[in-house]
Amino acid sequence: MLRLAFVRRTVFSLCVAMGLLLAASATRADAPHVVVLPTTGIVDQVMAGYIRDGIAQAARDGASAVILQIDTPGGSLESTREIVKTILEAPIPVITWVSPAGSRAASAGTFITLAGAVALMAPATNIGAASPVDASGGDIPGTLGTKVMNDAVASITAIAEERGRNVAWAVSAVKDAKSSPASEAVAMGAVDGIAGSLQDVLAFADGRQVKVSGATVTLHLAGATTSEIGMNPLQGFLHLLADPNIAFILFTVGSYGLILEVMHPNMITGTLGAVSIVLAFIGFGSLPINIGGLLLIVLAIALFAFDVTVTNHGVPTAGGVLAFVLGAAALYSSPGSPTGPDVGVAWPIIAVMAGATLLFMGFVVRAAYRIRRMSRLPIGLGGGAGGTLPPGVPGEVRRPLTPIGSVFLGGEEWTARTRDGQPLERGTSVRTVGQDGLVLIVERADPSGSGHRLEVSPS
Repeated sequence: MLRLAFVRRTVFSLCVAMGLLLAASATRADAPHVVVLPTTGIVDQVMAGYIRDGIAQAARDGASAVILQIDTPGGSLESTREIVKTILEAPIPVITWVSPAGSRAASAGTFITLAGAVALMAPATNIGAASPVDASGGDIPGTLGTKVMNDAVASITAIAEERGRNVAWAVSAVKDAKSSPASEAVAMGAVDGIAGSLQDVLAFADGRQVKVSGATVTLHLAGATTSEIGMNPLQGFLHLLADPNIAFILFTVGSYGLILEVMHPNMITGTLGAVSIVLAFIGFGSLPINIGGLLLIVLAIALFAFDVTVTNHGVPTAGGVLAFVLGAAALYSSPGSPTGPDVGVAWPIIAVMAGATLLFMGFVVRAAYRIRRMSRLPIGLGGGAGGTLPPGVPGEVRRPLTPIGSVFLGGEEWTARTRDGQPLERGTSVRTVGQDGLVLIVERADPSGSGHRLEVSPS
């Protein structure tokens, strides 16, 4: 009997445990789920595609809402329009949240944040500054400026009206470059509230009525679970290229590769350099490039390459470093549209790259100088062109000696003639037997005339 009672208690305990597990599973299955999409960096086509795909996946998976966690300086106007359209037409509620502390929703970020069904900001964040300006940072003059301004005002007005936000503030963000911290944005009715964490976002949004695809729905997010969907590796790589510092570094490193290829052809550094520069220009396509700054960097590269080929080593490099620093500082201009990013190369990056450039060019110039010294033969007392070349120096005919032509020896090309007046064809190996002023007197290196050629490579 004791054994039977023990078995019954054991079975009862197992049944209770299984019931509790099933109840917990059912509770988790019924709990709302929210997907978080980190939306950081320059607004470009990669970001637009990522948000579109992320919202679509969240809807397919039955998510109750999507949270866009925003931190952006702005970006492409067309990409901004695409993102706003995706948010407004989303089949599930989209909550926009400027976060974490210290983040911003500038330019394009203003349009995106205002488009959210619920718009929130973390403490110590800001939003606004969406005025259209030209490439120099000034107002766009004439009819073009009026058209751009009116289009931007109409766009942000439509977004604010659709979401019931302060239209006057939204218009001032475009017309007057108005920018507000989180507390002021809430007080002005630009956003709905302040939330410092994901749990604060869910608590604030729970129970609010919002429009989704034209219908009014109530958000039920109490006890919601969250998961994050990041960019896939390809999207992440392409989006990284739009970082102003990354694009600048790629362009600089690519230039190093091309300089090394010119100095010492090997296909590897040249190929890597060309690929780096192409990737840099992919990033430049999403950034407000200042042509003047880019030309200064190109001039610096030209001066670096020139320093490898001349004897006054160091002077072109010094000028190149100056042009490099000025070009890097001016590489990006002010945004040319109400959504454009206000970006620049970080000064620590400029300092590091300028220092690396000095070290790199010091190595290259020193190597070029050593190669030049090794390739040049000692020439008489003067030690340079125009001195007396000793007899017996081997060389090769460059221009046929008929009887006057030229020969290559000692790393240089010399005017030469044969001692006996006999013509010698290009490629014939010769040696010096004398010198008449600046004209070398040579003879065939192989008196038997076997035609053996001496390989002499230029420096």
